[in-house]
Amino acid sequence: MASTVPRPRRPRGSAPRTSPGTAAETSERARWYETELGWAVAEGPPVQLLTGVRFDVLELPAGAGAALLRRTPRTGPVALTGTRMRLLVAAGSAEELPELLEWLEWGGIALDLTAIGAGGRMTAPPPPGRAGSREAAVWLRPPVPGREVEPSLPAAAPFGHGPETGRGTCPDLVRLLATAATECHRARLLDMNARAYACTNAYEYTACEYSAD
Repeated sequence: MASTVPRPRRPRGSAPRTSPGTAAETSERARWYETELGWAVAEGPPVQLLTGVRFDVLELPAGAGAALLRRTPRTGPVALTGTRMRLLVAAGSAEELPELLEWLEWGGIALDLTAIGAGGRMTAPPPPGRAGSREAAVWLRPPVPGREVEPSLPAAAPFGHGPETGRGTCPDLVRLLATAATECHRARLLDMNARAYACTNAYEYTACEYSAD
């Protein structure tokens, strides 16, 4: 008869651990964003940040976003959600995106570069220092509690205003979009070339098999 080992008991008076996704953790996360940052949230789960209130979101593929961050050391808060990178930009920027891309001569080109504005939402990453391995979203450049987010966000500046907006922390929205569009286009071309190379190798392999027969 196989012996069984009883499970260890939790000491009396100790509280159970709060695992990710529980109602308590969800409420705590929402409260952190509301209290520490003053951001509008929807509790969920998952907790979501309401866009178009204090900021909009510029979204692009993670690979293109990583290249953008290497070229642009100063941005507002940046989050990674799965294979998508999300950069917080000034509220109202989403409405300006199509016109600005047209002005930058990227209009009509498939870039996989989008924006989330008024009425939208983005998944709220855990507060800095509390990220877990199973989290779907994480902060790469987190917001700072107690500091207004608006002055740190890229916003549209008068053309020819200079490399900085004058607010001392971030590039203007036009320059950020120009870099984002370039990196998205480069990533798309590299992906197309990789697929073409894979197809060519597959064709040559198949041709070699037929010639061997």
